[in-house]
Amino acid sequence: MKALILNQICDLSQTREPLTAAELPLPEPGEREIRLKVSVCGVCHTELDEIEGRTPPPAFPVVLGHQVVGRVEKNGPGAGKFKIGERVGVAWIFSACGTCRFCREGNENLCPEFRASGRDANGGYAEYMVAPEDFAYPIPAIFSDAEAAPLLCAGAIGYRSLRLTNLKNGQSLGLTGFGASGHLVLMMVKQKYPNSQVFVFARSEKEQEFARELGAAWAGDTKEAAPEKLDAVIDTTPVWKPVVEALRNLKPGGRLVINAIRKEEIDKAELLKLDYPEHLWLEKEIKSVANVERRDVAEFLKLAAQIPIKPEYREYPLNEANRALLELKERKIRGAKVLRVG
Repeated sequence: MKALILNQICDLSQTREPLTAAELPLPEPGEREIRLKVSVCGVCHTELDEIEGRTPPPAFPVVLGHQVVGRVEKNGPGAGKFKIGERVGVAWIFSACGTCRFCREGNENLCPEFRASGRDANGGYAEYMVAPEDFAYPIPAIFSDAEAAPLLCAGAIGYRSLRLTNLKNGQSLGLTGFGASGHLVLMMVKQKYPNSQVFVFARSEKEQEFARELGAAWAGDTKEAAPEKLDAVIDTTPVWKPVVEALRNLKPGGRLVINAIRKEEIDKAELLKLDYPEHLWLEKEIKSVANVERRDVAEFLKLAAQIPIKPEYREYPLNEANRALLELKERKIRGAKVLRVG
């Protein structure tokens, strides 16, 4: 099969084409696994974290990609949850042990044996992929393949982040960073919390304009103060400064939810600028988001189909994955990025 592979950790500012084309053996599904013929795969900022070593794959070479939509092409031994030809999706959570305390309590995202698609197992930047059938999801018919791909990560992790804010209808929400996940969260809030206002912080004027188009009450730079203090903020940026600014914009008792696998080191000194009375006092909270659970993906797909939420996206052929990743690195973003594989 044709695939794009990552052979080593590299700096994208130096190595502008980190992925190389390769011919790989067709993967065989194991016990209770399925093989997908991949149609599309979303591009996520977490792939930049993998490439640049902030969340490195345990072994190389590896096929990236964890927003995968395809059709079941073969069932492994004991697999039968899906019919041949059925359209399914695979998300960041590739597998978990199923027996530890976290898994038993429904917190499989915290499982010590958590494995991620496209990092700990080959992902969707390839013509075929294998995955455990219990970690694959039927795609609602309302979505095209390309519309569905961003829902599997940007949507699901946004859904989890929104849930962790404990937002109530009528309360105000800030979104720091406005890429694939942020624009889906804004759509969710407009539907689920019709009396709530959303305030967007983004460096790019185009992202600010896009947020206003989607119904944001206000949009400004990450350094600006919101017109009012906010009940909750979700941060999806790769750096530290917006975290400090978000804390300043919170009401007493407000909660900041950080939706990021890792933070880049380039502005780590910003953390030293934390001022306790301004940023943390009066019982403000900070909550990090760790991965997703299966229920996040399943619940969000149903919700997105009911509303419906359809992401804005730009499509690239598989052989232009390096360009899509570089544009993501350079913040050339409006909605999501999706690779057309098959």
